[in-house]
This record gives sequence, C-alpha cells and structure tokens, in this order.
Amino acid sequence: MRPRAGAEPYPPDERSLRAAPARRRGAGREGGEVEIATDSAGADLPAGAVRYLVAVPVAALCCLLPLLPGATPDWLPPWLGTPVDWPKVGLLAFLHACWEALSQGLPTPCRRLGRRLLRRPALRERPPVHPDVNAFFPVLFAGILMLPAAAAALVALPAALCNPQGPGAARSRLRARWNAAQLAVCAFTAAAVFHLLAGPRLLLGSSFPGALLPALAAVAAFCLVNGVLVGGMLMLAEHRPPGVLLGGLTTAVGPPVLVHAAGGLMLAVLWQGPYGAFAALLALLPLSISAWVFSQGHREGDAHQATVQALVQAVEIKDAYTRGHSERVGKAAVLIARQLGMEPERLRTLRFAGVLHDVGKLGVATELLRRNGPLTEEERHAVEVHPVYGHELVRGIAFLGEAHAGILHHHERMDGRGYPAGLAGAQIPEFARIIAVADAFDSMTSTRSYRRGRPVAEAVAELERCAGSQFDPVMVRALVAAVARHGWQPALPPPGGWAGEVPDIPLGVPEPARAAPPRISSQGGTAATAGPT
Repeated sequence: MRPRAGAEPYPPDERSLRAAPARRRGAGREGGEVEIATDSAGADLPAGAVRYLVAVPVAALCCLLPLLPGATPDWLPPWLGTPVDWPKVGLLAFLHACWEALSQGLPTPCRRLGRRLLRRPALRERPPVHPDVNAFFPVLFAGILMLPAAAAALVALPAALCNPQGPGAARSRLRARWNAAQLAVCAFTAAAVFHLLAGPRLLLGSSFPGALLPALAAVAAFCLVNGVLVGGMLMLAEHRPPGVLLGGLTTAVGPPVLVHAAGGLMLAVLWQGPYGAFAALLALLPLSISAWVFSQGHREGDAHQATVQALVQAVEIKDAYTRGHSERVGKAAVLIARQLGMEPERLRTLRFAGVLHDVGKLGVATELLRRNGPLTEEERHAVEVHPVYGHELVRGIAFLGEAHAGILHHHERMDGRGYPAGLAGAQIPEFARIIAVADAFDSMTSTRSYRRGRPVAEAVAELERCAGSQFDPVMVRALVAAVARHGWQPALPPPGGWAGEVPDIPLGVPEPARAAPPRISSQGGTAATAGPT
C-alpha cells in the first residue's frame, strides 16, 4: 500500500513556530558581530563566556586611555592618542550615528533632536533592520584613516550605544555594550595598523596607489579582530569547535565590507583635501541613498515574511495537528534545493512555497481536516481541491513568484496520477516536485494522535520505493544526501505526550478506523456516531 504522503494531519509543534523569527533574524548577518549571548541574557552563561563578556569592554576602555592627558607612557608611540582634533572626532561620531540609524531604518539623531526642539510627539519606536549588527561603516573607516587610534575607537561608540538594538531592555543594553566594545577594539587595532604602515603620511600626500596598501591592511585588521571576537564568544558561550573562528572571519570579510572601506577611503581623501568636510559630506549623499534603499528592502522582506506567517498561523489554528508542519516542509525543501545547488533568491521563494503549500486548507471544511478515519470519495475530493484553493488565495501576492506553481501542483505524481491537473514527469514544476518529497517526508516522520512517526531510515526507504512513480528520483536522492549530511529532527509530541496509547503502525499498513466526533441531535443533545470502517 502506498503511503498517503502529505494528506494527513500532523502533531502540534509550537517550537518550530517560535523558532522561525529567531532563524530569520540570525540569517544573513553582516559585519561579523555576534548575537552573543545577547540571546542568553537572563540565562546562565558558562564562566568563561562571562569573563569574556567582561574582558572585551575592559579592552575597549583600555583603548580609550591614550586620550587622557598624560596617560600614554613615553615608550608608546604618540599617535595612539595625540594629536586629537576634537571637533573632527565629534563630527565623525555624530555622522556615524546618523548614517547607522538611516541604514537600520531608524530615525536619525538629527530628526529626533529636531522633533524635541519643535516640541513634537516622539516618533514611534520600532526595531532596527539588523538588531545584531552595525550596517554602515564608511564614516567609521574614514575615522580610522584620519584619527589617532584611540580617537578612532571613540568614533565607534555613539552609534552602537545610542541606536535601539531590538526588543527587551536588558537584552538591548547588553547587545549595545557588546557591539560598542567590539567595534571600538576593531577600530583601535585597524587605526594602529594604518599608522604603523605610515598610512597618514601617504594619505596626506595623496600618494596613490601607495596609500592603498596601508588602507587595505587596516581593513584586514578590522575584519580579523572582528572575526576572532565573534568566534571567541561562540566557542565559550555555545561550545562551538575552534573552527568557528574561521567562520567568524569569513562572515566579517565580504564585498559589503570592501565597498564600505572604499567609501571610507574616499571620505578621508576628500576631507583632508582642499574642500574639507563639505566635500566629504557631499560624497556621503549617494551612500545615504544606498543605505536607505538597503533598509527599505529589508523592511519589505520582513513584511513579506509577516504575510506568509499570518497565512500559516491561520491554517494551523484551523487544523491543530498541522502545527509546525509548514515550517518543517519549508526547511526540508530548502535542504533539498541546497543539495541541488539552487541560487539563494530562488531558495527564499522555495521556502515560502513550502511554508504555504497547505494554505488552501483554509477553504476545506474543518470537520474533514480533523477526521481521524477514512474519507468517502466525495469527502476526499473536497480535501484534494485544497491546492487549487491555495493557489487562488496567494496568486495576487506578487513576491511569491515561482511559489504559486509549487503550491498548486505539490500533489502531482511523476506517473500522472496526482492532482489537481494530472501532470506527469517534467511537466510538474520543479518547486512542486521538491515540495512533494519534503511534504511526504515530514508526514511519515511526524507522530500523529493515532500513529507514531516512523524512523527517518524507514521514511527514506519508502521515498526511495516510490521514486519514479510518485516522486522525482532526483529530489529523493537530494533529500537522502541532505539528511545524511545535516540530520533531521522529527516533530515531537506535545508536553505530556498524546492522550492514550499511540499505535505503532508501520508504513503500508492501513490505519485503524476511529470514531467520528459526536454530532448534535435535533433535540439538542449529543448522538453517538459510528466510526467509519
């Protein structure tokens, strides 16, 4: 008997629903900053992580010591803290805070101050686009190239300390202090490297391309220290292997950082040229536009995610046993697609398709979705039309793109015996072939109230048996390889387990008939209804 893959209710799993926003926030971090133990605020951290959490801010304070009169010993180079052009330091720190707020989609300090002076109501607080990272570095890099090392570290502090860092007061303060200290140490190290390589002399003399070497070395030092700080926290707080240090470095280095560094070099050259700060401010205009567009793009992405999540929650409220199933199908679909080498933009759309594949169940009678026993032919047809309902619900959402076809055809079969259109083989869209395998896999490995989930190995064997007739063999092989590489955590029963004994029924064995829910009699009481056989 073939498994009725993807057509049955699934057990509640609220953890996956709660974890989805955290996964989205964690994805695509830029700048190499770590969410730290900021997510562990209020939780017990290992002793080593706590000491590290204190040591980095202490190191940042030590970086600022050369700014104090007489605090620098004679044996240290004077460029660590002198001479300090305090107006330049203040202006750079202010500009860095303004452009960081702009790139995070937040009101700038100028706008906040203006509204306060005009006695207008304060703007509504909203979280930054990237609560765990700083997103705009050109002004900071310019400070690294123009100022003593300690003054460059000071430029990094206001933006990290003043801009909101996300929900939760204690968590926000901890994240802000960590980010500020981390950036200060990175800026100090980068400025020191730039001075050691005679960068200021070459920059003032406009000796190009000679001045590019110290500038590139400063950027490399900034990224190296950033990556090491990130990796060190992950090793101590989450017990990651030492290889995470390399991962932190690769996260910190990339095209965005190089572009920001080039912008900082341009600002420094113009600022120290004949036209001074005015020319540098003009050069910031195109960077401002790009930062604003960047923040708006991420706001739009968040709105897309909220739209998808609202639809998923509507389905899961209607059919409690599907709770968490949509997120797991989206995850399995992405695992398959990554194994196939799909490009990142299509991966995002595929995940939407996987998460929304059952949204058409909103148009199916709730009693049919919750039925524990077999369905009549008419009732089965009413359930099988849900892909069409789903396509109708989402076809006006333009950002879903290819996901429309995946939602409509995810119950098609390779032999043409599927629904709703009876497509076969290559006629079935790629997204639909991927989702069909992901949906069936999660169906078989999930525990239901009347049947235990099957082991992953058994589900894989069933997929391989049905490959070619029901499923695309390419997608099945990709899932098998991805699960072997990354593993798979099936849905678990809710706290306390299921009520009563859950039968352990192997795949291919008919499920036992269950009594239908009691119906209301015409006299107002309940009448027992015989369960289907």
